[in-house]
Amino acid sequence: MLDLLAAAGEHAEPTALGLNAGGWVAMAMIAVIALMLLAGTPKIIAGILDNRIGAIRKQLDEAKALRAEAEALRKEYANKIANAEREAAGMLEHARHEAEAIVAKAQADTTDLIARREKMASEKIAAAELAAVQDLRNKAAAAAAAAAGTLIRSGHNAAADKPLVDQAIAGL
Repeated sequence: MLDLLAAAGEHAEPTALGLNAGGWVAMAMIAVIALMLLAGTPKIIAGILDNRIGAIRKQLDEAKALRAEAEALRKEYANKIANAEREAAGMLEHARHEAEAIVAKAQADTTDLIARREKMASEKIAAAELAAVQDLRNKAAAAAAAAAGTLIRSGHNAAADKPLVDQAIAGL
């Protein structure tokens, strides 16, 4: 039979204890798997996987907590923004009212100032007119006194004044 196999170009496979090479590989694999089972490798692998699962769950829980915290912060800041917008609108309205009040007060003050200035100007004009009239009267009185003095000097002498002086003394 060896001749037939050799003539066909095939070689005979070696065997040991009735097992060829594939059988020995299968036996070695069965032995390795049995040793791994006896050594508790599946428990070790399961423990490692459980630890990883636990770490991933912990990370997921932390992520959920962070997400909830972020949502709470977002809501808080959204509320703060809404409040700030309301306060800004209130401040703007208050500023408008104050500006309107200031403008109204300024208009009233301007009207009062104009009235006071007009009154002061009228009083100054009246005082100037009174001073002018008084000055004119003084000048007229001075001119009349000067004219009377000139007339008296020209028309009276000592002889003409003697009867007037005697009459004034007798009246005393």
